[in-house]
Amino acid sequence: MRYIRKSAVEDISVISHYDTKSASGSRREFLERAVQRGGGYTLEQDGKAIGIGILEYAFFEHGFISLIYVSPAARRTGAGEMLLQYLVSICGTPKVFSSTNQSNGPMQALFAKAGFEPSGVIHNLDPNDPEIVYYKDVKR
Repeated sequence: MRYIRKSAVEDISVISHYDTKSASGSRREFLERAVQRGGGYTLEQDGKAIGIGILEYAFFEHGFISLIYVSPAARRTGAGEMLLQYLVSICGTPKVFSSTNQSNGPMQALFAKAGFEPSGVIHNLDPNDPEIVYYKDVKR
């Protein structure tokens, strides 16, 4: 059974087994800060962390889902969709934004399925891979 709970700093070590970017460096520091501020949410299955999502409010004072990461074994099983829907449901602002690289087709498809709309493009974050910003009106 799957459920979502507030993340603990210990979850980052579990996630880093799946996501080598979070094992050290700036990605790990970002995750630690987000979890310590209370913006991290962990998706568990059978008592094991299989995903993490980060919801922040620093994007022009709107909700911004800055990360959704699901273990490779749990991808295409509804895990990412569950995390995304949960973060949208708890967003405390009338608008929620997120983004992904132009090269990330699976995440773009997930945004479309969840009712997000493209809202803009940011160049120069990653070489030759623009960031597409997505938006969703959060119905209250």
